[in-house]
Amino acid sequence: MKPEELKQTLIRMQKETQEGKLKWKMEVQTTEGNEEKYTVTEEGQEWTVDECYVAYTCHYREKDFCLISYEMIKTTEEQVRTINYIFLPPLGVRLFSLHTLLEHSVKADAVLLSQVHALFVLLMDLAKKGNGQVVLSLSQADVNIEDDV
Repeated sequence: MKPEELKQTLIRMQKETQEGKLKWKMEVQTTEGNEEKYTVTEEGQEWTVDECYVAYTCHYREKDFCLISYEMIKTTEEQVRTINYIFLPPLGVRLFSLHTLLEHSVKADAVLLSQVHALFVLLMDLAKKGNGQVVLSLSQADVNIEDDV
């Protein structure tokens, strides 16, 4: 699916979700809550690194849909840098691994990333309400920075 087509699909999916027509499974794996933090030194500064994967799955228009987002967050006392990827893997690929997912990446511009973030916010709000429209699974992970990213 091309980025523009994905943007339009996400807009329609969000609307149908707000109307109560779609049910979602949302799996979040993050390092943010870890007590021990992974750090890297770049440009003479020490950066704290966190990673977050989110898998969004639902049955949409007679097909299974899965989108996985990845965000790496590097912080210092003065700066925050992020790296974001969007993936549309086939049904058999549900691993939170950049090596596995990279071949399924979608070229993501700021608008597409914003649309995925809007979906995240919508689904988190629905999960908090507990009405059963979103099944949320949250787990901790270790930082798994891969050298070739």
